[in-house]
Amino acid sequence: MEINDIKNIFKDRKRKSFEYAVLAPLIEVNNVPSLLYQVRSSQLKRQPGEISFPGGRIEEGENPRLAAIRETNEEMGIDKDNIEIIGQLDSLLDSRNNLIYPILGQLNNINFDDINFFKDEVAEVFTVPIDFFIKNKPEIYEMSYKMNEDGSFPFHKIPNSTMYQTRTLTYPVYLYEYNNYVIWGLTAKITFNFIKELIKKIPPDQC
Repeated sequence: MEINDIKNIFKDRKRKSFEYAVLAPLIEVNNVPSLLYQVRSSQLKRQPGEISFPGGRIEEGENPRLAAIRETNEEMGIDKDNIEIIGQLDSLLDSRNNLIYPILGQLNNINFDDINFFKDEVAEVFTVPIDFFIKNKPEIYEMSYKMNEDGSFPFHKIPNSTMYQTRTLTYPVYLYEYNNYVIWGLTAKITFNFIKELIKKIPPDQC
């Protein structure tokens, strides 16, 4: 084998894990800038009843922005002409190593009460004023995973094996509570990242 053989095999290769896009939708409710959330249908197999932003897998030929617009149209019934893409938020990895692209967008000429969401996927929609997130920090909890192996792994072949056998992976989990709604997980993390970046740019007297 030559190096050119390796180059030909990996040329233009794309990562095999799936990529997803979600839209963090800004909407004005009574002239108050807010984020729009959805409660997933209890009939869904994945994360039923949980709160999320509209989104889904990026299809062949799509970029994250187009996927976010399409998914918002399919789940919330909002026409693509009413979705103005503002920019991209910080990307995240989920627990299955899928790459998530959060997109910040504005819903124009949309009355909240007129949103005709797809009831097979969405149970209800609600909004939270941006000001709430600015004034209320999320609850942060540490979630840990400990190694659980069957004893067959050859730790004796690895330097510092004792350290790896006792290693615990810990990461923060964010949670917001608003009017009996619990926003947590990736949705809360996307919200937190957005608000954190927003606060950096606004005058202190508006925080």
